[in-house]
Amino acid sequence: VARARQMLDAAGSRAVGELDGGIARDTINACWRAGADTFVAGSAIFGQPSYQAVIDAMRAELAR
Repeated sequence: VARARQMLDAAGSRAVGELDGGIARDTINACWRAGADTFVAGSAIFGQPSYQAVIDAMRAELAR
């Protein structure tokens, strides 16, 4: 992710880096710090009692 972000920035690209796979509360912050802008978090959200609680927890991790 970090290398892809470096390459995009070096090229002057305004492309958004979307990361899909392995996104969860305990990984989202590191992915954001590496340069991802958008996240796909399917299995971390679906199947949970409260989708909103999981999303809120992920947003709180990003705000740290």
